[in-house]
Amino acid sequence: MIQIIILAGVALFLILRLRNVLGTREGFEKPRELPDQNAAANNGRAFEVIDGGGVDHDIAQLVDPESEAGRALASMKRVDPDFSASEFAHGARSAYEMIVMAYENGDLDTLREFLAPEVFEPFAAAIEERNAKGYTVEAQFAGIREVKLVDAQFDEETNEGDITMRFLGELTSTVRNAEGEIVEGGPNDIKQQPDVWTFSRDMTSGNPNWLLTGTGG
Repeated sequence: MIQIIILAGVALFLILRLRNVLGTREGFEKPRELPDQNAAANNGRAFEVIDGGGVDHDIAQLVDPESEAGRALASMKRVDPDFSASEFAHGARSAYEMIVMAYENGDLDTLREFLAPEVFEPFAAAIEERNAKGYTVEAQFAGIREVKLVDAQFDEETNEGDITMRFLGELTSTVRNAEGEIVEGGPNDIKQQPDVWTFSRDMTSGNPNWLLTGTGG
């Protein structure tokens, strides 16, 4: 009996020690919110909800869904349910590299495919002028430092969607004359190239491709 009492006393002592170290829980404790949930709460903004309720994260990860650009993207998605803003941004990144390198390499066929006529003409004229001088270009794409959606518009009458992206690309470009002398750039001269491009598409068209319809720096 004495041994049982001693063991019970030891067990009670250990339980009290554990309670002091680990603490206790009373009822159901609410789990801690994830960082992104806290950020949304701190912003104090009510995001636009999609059909069925909830935040359209496809838009929210690029722009504020309540902004003019965010509402334009939502309109595009209502007209074309297959449209994804995040997939567009990824595709625009690839298109930027392809178009820049097509220009550097004088690839008119690729430019004609992805540029609207009003944008293709000055690109082609610059390439033709370069060729007329006997210049050749050796270019290599180094990467993209920034890709950002800066604006979006949707025309409900024509169903045309316009999305403007800002890029900051890096590349090397060596321009040589007919004698092989470097007249611009260099193989080790990495230059940063800021561009603001607008892509457009009829959201009711069966053709999913976007055309480059505007350029700026």
